[in-house]
Amino acid sequence: MAPTAETHANDHTVRSFDAELDRLSNTVVRAGGLVEAQLAAALQALVKRDAALAAEVSAKDNEVDALDQEIQDHAVRLLALRQPVAEDLRHIVGALRIAGDLERIGDYAANVARRSLVVNQSPPVKAITALARMARLAQEIVKDVLDAYVERDVDRAIVVWRRDEELDALHTSLFQELVSYMMEDSRNITACSHLMFIAKNLERIGDHATNIAETVHYLALGRPLRAARPKGAEVPTEPSSGPESPT
Repeated sequence: MAPTAETHANDHTVRSFDAELDRLSNTVVRAGGLVEAQLAAALQALVKRDAALAAEVSAKDNEVDALDQEIQDHAVRLLALRQPVAEDLRHIVGALRIAGDLERIGDYAANVARRSLVVNQSPPVKAITALARMARLAQEIVKDVLDAYVERDVDRAIVVWRRDEELDALHTSLFQELVSYMMEDSRNITACSHLMFIAKNLERIGDHATNIAETVHYLALGRPLRAARPKGAEVPTEPSSGPESPT
């Protein structure tokens, strides 16, 4: 039987929808790449005491916000016009979730950059070395979870999900180290206080990467990751979990 006009129309609709879903995923990947670059630049600004780079990172946070809004608008339009179900619905909902997590990671990267401006006005603190280790791990986790999203790689996502405990342990160790530096010399209090906030930002970045890992699991398998999240020991006291501007 020859294809009918209705068949051609349906095929065109399916191809058009697939193209829209691909565009949505590509925008999420663009946002992820920008967030990765922002985080790397913020950490470089801290370690190299580069005020100009820190200011650039802070200024670019609006670009991450704009991509988040683009993803939200596109997803809502697809939900309204296409009324997707099953895998297509998961695709769109997953993009919305991941975009929100990426926007928060971008906020934390910008806050690291802003706080580095204050830290870099003080003499260098030895804890910067330990913070650099934590920062590298946070970068690895973000990169790996974004790769897992692109490839719909559940195994890789679960590895990221488990590594968050390692990041929590580094955060607890660094917090204790910073407290000891402040007790040894009161001149370290200002710099160490801001380093505590930076470390907390990195720990929260790991939490949002864990969120993305759980979303990848949901996207690929159609069910949530039921296991309890692996978490390291909490620090005795800690700054607020949300991004804040330095005082």
